[in-house]
Amino acid sequence: MSFTNILIAGSGVLGSQIAFQTALHGFAVTVYDINDEALEKAKSRIEQLKPRYAEDLGTSAEELEAAWGRLTFRSDLAEAAQNADLVIESVPESVPVKNEFYRKLAQVAPAHTVFATNSSTLLPSQFVEATGRPEKFLALHFANEIWKNNTGEIMRHERTDDQVFDDVVEFAKQIGMVALPLQKEQPGYIVNSLLVPLLSSAQKLLVTGIADVETIDKTWMVGTGAPVGPFGMLDIVGLNTAYHVAKTRADQTDDADYKAVADLLKTEYIDKGKLGKATGEGFYTYPNPSYREPGFLRG
Repeated sequence: MSFTNILIAGSGVLGSQIAFQTALHGFAVTVYDINDEALEKAKSRIEQLKPRYAEDLGTSAEELEAAWGRLTFRSDLAEAAQNADLVIESVPESVPVKNEFYRKLAQVAPAHTVFATNSSTLLPSQFVEATGRPEKFLALHFANEIWKNNTGEIMRHERTDDQVFDDVVEFAKQIGMVALPLQKEQPGYIVNSLLVPLLSSAQKLLVTGIADVETIDKTWMVGTGAPVGPFGMLDIVGLNTAYHVAKTRADQTDDADYKAVADLLKTEYIDKGKLGKATGEGFYTYPNPSYREPGFLRG
């Protein structure tokens, strides 16, 4: 089927981005969240996206206003879902929370509606039964700053209908994504399956005293031509996220290096309010981190 009416459930940072990106490409979009206060924050976030699109993509003022006009905001789930062809769920990253949401959604969404989760760490099979429509359920994962980092990872589970999978792949292309189909469930999809080991290795090099932050980043940037190194990436991801990953790995494996990484992130960064780019300081200081200076890669 072709999708016309899209429901974005969850209006946080990425949910707001998905909503605006989808509206910009001509779809009617309803944004749902649990109360009007959350929706007002979403409206503010989306307004702040407009200059980013204009600067980064050259999107015209007319196109931006047209996209805004395709957005509707609802705090009543039944009203939000009544005409939905596709629901993209971006609620908090918790299996119980997602299961509760899907059980409620299944009661009010039309029978033809396809459900897609934007979960970055959880697998569709962890809450597929709550959807009430396993064959019409899969994952559609986006990266932060969706308009620039335009990956759309479409991941099926073993009961996803082939046509539904193909339809969502096509939808991802229609909203400007590079569609990346995954034929089996994989924690972390493709991007994070590649990225997390890189970031973990960089942090272990640091805590074991092999090299400092700038040397490690410089090595990666010179050796691969990448515009940013692993610690610059960690600042973008956010050090809270990096800490939780390291702490979980330390607890699961009893690995001394992961424990050292978690301790470093907690005591030297998080406890001091240095959470990465979003707070103006992490491994680097923003808005002008040293890795962007002309001489960083020389000498």
